[in-house]
Amino acid sequence: MNPRATHARKEYEQAALDEAGVDHDPIRQFAVWYDAAVAAGVPEPEAMTLSTATQDGRPSARIVLLRGFDERGFCFFSNYTSHKGRELAENPRAALTFHWAALERQVRIEGRVEQTTAAESDAYFQSRPSTSRIGAWSSPQSEVIPDRATLEELFARYRAEHPDDTAIPRPSHWGGYRLVPERIEFWQGRPSRLHDRLLFCRNLAKGWSIARLAP
Repeated sequence: MNPRATHARKEYEQAALDEAGVDHDPIRQFAVWYDAAVAAGVPEPEAMTLSTATQDGRPSARIVLLRGFDERGFCFFSNYTSHKGRELAENPRAALTFHWAALERQVRIEGRVEQTTAAESDAYFQSRPSTSRIGAWSSPQSEVIPDRATLEELFARYRAEHPDDTAIPRPSHWGGYRLVPERIEFWQGRPSRLHDRLLFCRNLAKGWSIARLAP
């Protein structure tokens, strides 16, 4: 074991989290915490770890960006043929993790994943900078390529094919995903490692329930 990590210690003392002070709709509670992270100047508060798995349970994880959320779920966008896209196609369940270290907070979200509608994907795609839209055409995401020059040549090719920034269509292999939450856990760091953990579970007939977990 590398001793560098084992010596790291931090006491969490900023805030508490209790059942009386939390919104009993976890989507609204997430909005409260997300807005607090933005107000606190947390770098890229929308950054989240997306964890997926193959059909036989082999996991993988990467950082992606939250691009919207509401009562339906949490949205992100990607190449559908990427590594994550292939895993989601064969096993459409995933987990998201937000870690806002400056606020000593973490949110874990689990549920099933579905593709957003074509209209939603089109709308988000057209809101992106033109270079990002060309990038979506240019990158065979997660595939092996010979070198950096290959990627730059593909970008130049697609840029030449779409010189008009207002007329760059969305590739059919690129679009949005929505994680429809079934479990949402809010974690607030506390002293002596007695952290607060509140877990919301969704019951389609009864709505959201809330329970406290041991740290």
